[in-house]
Amino acid sequence: MFCRAQPVIFDLMEDTKEVNALLNLIDDPDHEIYEAVSDRIITYGLPMIPNLEHLWETTADTAVQERIELLIHRLYFSGLYIDFKEWNEAGHHELMPALLLIAKFLYPELQAAKVLHHVERLRRNIWLEINNYLTPLEQVHIINSIIYNYIGLKGNTNNADHPAEYLIPQVLESKKGNQTGIGSLYLLLVEMLDIPVKLMRIPHQFVLGYCRPGLGNATGNYEVDFFIEPSLGQIFTHTDLQHYLTKIAVEYTPELLRPRSNREVIQQVLTDFRACFDNDLQKVQYQELGTLIRLLD
Repeated sequence: MFCRAQPVIFDLMEDTKEVNALLNLIDDPDHEIYEAVSDRIITYGLPMIPNLEHLWETTADTAVQERIELLIHRLYFSGLYIDFKEWNEAGHHELMPALLLIAKFLYPELQAAKVLHHVERLRRNIWLEINNYLTPLEQVHIINSIIYNYIGLKGNTNNADHPAEYLIPQVLESKKGNQTGIGSLYLLLVEMLDIPVKLMRIPHQFVLGYCRPGLGNATGNYEVDFFIEPSLGQIFTHTDLQHYLTKIAVEYTPELLRPRSNREVIQQVLTDFRACFDNDLQKVQYQELGTLIRLLD
């Protein structure tokens, strides 16, 4: 028994020595050495984070602290990438898990239980008011009443200076969100309620449509009763859409009425969210989000 345990103890000792050596090299001024050290630290995965957090707390050098913060972010992202890959390869692409993963990009220690409780309470409030005898417009009016009046969500335009407004947990907590953030919540709720509201392919907008399957249409297009602008819950018609497309010089085509899949919804949320990191100081985060977007192709 003692002889069999020795190699394990030796390996742990060797790992400890290497970890300590790597941590001591984080402040190396040679960029190539730092990159090699960083890549090796990443291979240790999430268990390295407590060591890095301790080093951050005991380091006065702000430049070294920034390196440590970036390493911690990279470690969290490596786990996030694996989770996204599993979601992408799963048979069912439910929105809730993927939207929580996007939120974890900014809040890696997010507790999902609180968010799930919040969303379930919203779903139940809507469900109690909706029945099969309501028209599509009446159904949407009930959803809007719960979201914008009862809960009191306030909508803003998409703004790269406010990344939290793209993320469902913060939208629910602050009761403020942009078109993409509230639109994501809207899509999540209608998915849970089995109401056929989908994300449309309207350029430069995260706009939803109340869809019914088109009869005998092999292209996958839908009959869209009306459209919903989710930051305010405003409902508009096909004529309104045509006016908007004319204004931005885009041709009205049947493709615009083909709703996006859940995978495409998540790609769009990631794409909109990524705009918050399109600057010189957050190039790594911008590139990481690009990696997730390409993963879903």
